[in-house]
Amino acid sequence: MKELSLNVLDLAQNSITAGASLLEIELLEDPASDLLTLRIRDNGCGMSEEQLRQVTDPFTTSRQTRRVGLGIPLAKLAAEQSGGTFRMESEVGKGTLVEATFGLTHIDRPPVGNMAATLLTLLQSAESFSLLYRHSRASESFELSSDALREILGDVPLSEPEVLAWLLDYIRQGEASLETEIE
Repeated sequence: MKELSLNVLDLAQNSITAGASLLEIELLEDPASDLLTLRIRDNGCGMSEEQLRQVTDPFTTSRQTRRVGLGIPLAKLAAEQSGGTFRMESEVGKGTLVEATFGLTHIDRPPVGNMAATLLTLLQSAESFSLLYRHSRASESFELSSDALREILGDVPLSEPEVLAWLLDYIRQGEASLETEIE
């Protein structure tokens, strides 16, 4: 995938499909260590040790519509090509953690991409789960919580067009406030 935001969308969709009621996404930029860390944690159905061993094989998938699953293998490849690492932890009935590190300034690191669009896509379907997002760079951070948004909005759903337009602008401003020098 050309952008990390697309990897995030794919991995988040895996969490939703796994029945997660809580999805946490962290994007941590550490210029001092020249690392970008992506963590996605959920409380979905989790995977057995056997499934976990096979999950990076593109010909292993739980989908019935096609026999190839490229999201996790591509995320792993992107991390490793930029001098980073990839790991997954999972426990049946507890959930899954995906963590990928990337060389922040490495020439082969995919750009972060359009996280605002990715988050907006997830928020549109967030009535069935809680989404927590945190993007930090050095000492600055931007955080977003679907539960906090629902509390503020009351009976107005996150999927209302006016709410979505406001959310898109809010997320873009939050991401821009980090003044990320490296894209």
